[in-house]
Amino acid sequence: MIKTGKSDLLTYKIYETREQMGIAAAAEAALVIKALLSKKSEINMIFAAAPSQNEFLYSLIHDKSIDFSRINAFHMDEYIGLPSEAPQGFGNFLKRTIFDKVAFKSVNTINTTANDPEKECERYAALLKSYPCDIVCMGIGENGHIAFNDPHVADFDDKKTVKVVSLDNTCRMQQVNDGCFARIDDVPKYALTLTIPALIASEYIFCIVPAKTKADAVKATLTGPIDVSCPASILRKHKNAVLYLDTDSASNILN
Repeated sequence: MIKTGKSDLLTYKIYETREQMGIAAAAEAALVIKALLSKKSEINMIFAAAPSQNEFLYSLIHDKSIDFSRINAFHMDEYIGLPSEAPQGFGNFLKRTIFDKVAFKSVNTINTTANDPEKECERYAALLKSYPCDIVCMGIGENGHIAFNDPHVADFDDKKTVKVVSLDNTCRMQQVNDGCFARIDDVPKYALTLTIPALIASEYIFCIVPAKTKADAVKATLTGPIDVSCPASILRKHKNAVLYLDTDSASNILN
């Protein structure tokens, strides 16, 4: 680790490479998982689907000390209108990277093809109410979003748990830059997302953010106002959130 610090309540840790960052975040998440499972029969975790999570997820699934059979898994957002088997679907991404790799107690995904997205929001919200989240594993978007709470739809006091949102062009272009879609016109314009209050209600948050493309969002998260202009800035009010960075994503705060 190169550097650690705090911004309000949010701890941040900077590593030389994204591999070191992912390994460290997974090791620390594993410690929390095992501590919680020493007190509870099962726990509930929410995962983000993005290439930024690859190193973290890979390290997590190879930790043989974790009893995944006592973990109920959820994810935090999903496109509306993609075919059920579309590789870009976030549920499908997580199946490839973690959900099908270890034996969770349950895996609970958002339905991309639901005829009534509002009813799907209600269904998934009811599930989350029945299984209150212990740990969120997330990233931050290029525009500072968490889940699909882009600045124009972010609400720190949202009354909903899951909602339908429109995606801004920065968010949609990020999906192209990440190699998930060939062009922006292929990226859906609407999605379902857990709201910000639903995410920060979790007892623990592990936020994994590599890459130069996230440097501006990281700086805004740590040094800007706590405001929906950078939705991730709300993490500075969470007592058990840790932000994991590499030298690329931290480049604007290392100078």
